[in-house]
Amino acid sequence: MLIGDKETVRQVVNWWHGLQPNPEKKQPGDRAALARLRRCTSVTEALFEQETQALVRKCSARWDSELSRLALAASVLAHVRADKAGVSMARQIGPVDTNDDATALCKPVRFRRVLDAETYDDCLRVFRRLVVLAGGAVDVADLARSVMMWPREDAPDDLVGDQIRRKWVYDYWNAGTPDAAFDKKN
Repeated sequence: MLIGDKETVRQVVNWWHGLQPNPEKKQPGDRAALARLRRCTSVTEALFEQETQALVRKCSARWDSELSRLALAASVLAHVRADKAGVSMARQIGPVDTNDDATALCKPVRFRRVLDAETYDDCLRVFRRLVVLAGGAVDVADLARSVMMWPREDAPDDLVGDQIRRKWVYDYWNAGTPDAAFDKKN
């Protein structure tokens, strides 16, 4: 298993959809599991939840860092109420008018704290707040990948995490996409 790869993200998104109530498909979801995950105050607590362990098995996670990253994703995604595919969360919370910081759902000072989050529990707190600021509707796949790759804790190589943080900065300020050629040179 590679945390953050397309297959793992797909598994996490499918897991999330399985927990969500959907009256149109007559799918009851698991509101109790979502509520328990929302109440977890740490990634360790989230690891104790049966639904988190189901996600871990689904993704074939074995290493401590993989377990922690999946528990982080499970705990954050439990706060998401709707999948808003196609709009990155960073763009959603960023300023509508890049010349006016007041139009941002997440003010630049708070966004800086998001970028500085390093531990699993720090990430748990800041990403939960962002989901609330975004009104509970976010791109689940984008958020899952970002959350799993964000923590610097236990990261053998933080290159992907740094790329995601840079992408978030570009999206937040609606500055386009980072130039891949520039990343390769530096």
